[in-house]
Amino acid sequence: MKKHWYDYLWIVSLTYLILGFFNILFAWLGLLCFFIPLIISIVCGNKGYCNRYCGRGQLFGLIGGRFGLSRKKDVPHWLKTKTFRYGFLIFFFVMFFQMLWNTYLVFAGAQDPRQVVTLLWTFKLPWHWAYHGTVLHPGVAQFAFSFYSVMLTSTVLGFITMILFKPRSWCVYCPMGTMTQLICKAKNGFPSS
Repeated sequence: MKKHWYDYLWIVSLTYLILGFFNILFAWLGLLCFFIPLIISIVCGNKGYCNRYCGRGQLFGLIGGRFGLSRKKDVPHWLKTKTFRYGFLIFFFVMFFQMLWNTYLVFAGAQDPRQVVTLLWTFKLPWHWAYHGTVLHPGVAQFAFSFYSVMLTSTVLGFITMILFKPRSWCVYCPMGTMTQLICKAKNGFPSS
């Protein structure tokens, strides 16, 4: 089977995680993973990003499939339900808006930036080596720390479900996948399922 350039986007996903480990400001690049899927679903009315361009899905497919780190079991039914997927999407939105609020507080001078990455919304990991100040406002770093936390957390969740179930189990309940699916259904006039 002929390989295309987009078959190697897993390298971009892995590089993003590594760069954010050494310099947190690279976390801003993760916004591409938010905007590109939305743009593709709005313009094209399909989930082309999820099916072809998602580097994270490819990374899980590679690690879980080719390297055999997945049990290759079906995901439980409850993980596929609308209730769970939409609930998880809402939860992610709440966390995203909390992240924006904390960033606003730093920009407004009401709060000092926190040089921590919060894993699974609970565990605060000191990440002080990844930021030493710049000419940019501290709010820029605050957003980067928060956004990297979201990206790292979702990667860890995907990695856990990859090990327990099929390699791309994260794709079943990925908030971006759920959101693009809703956009595609609205654009194409299908009832929501």
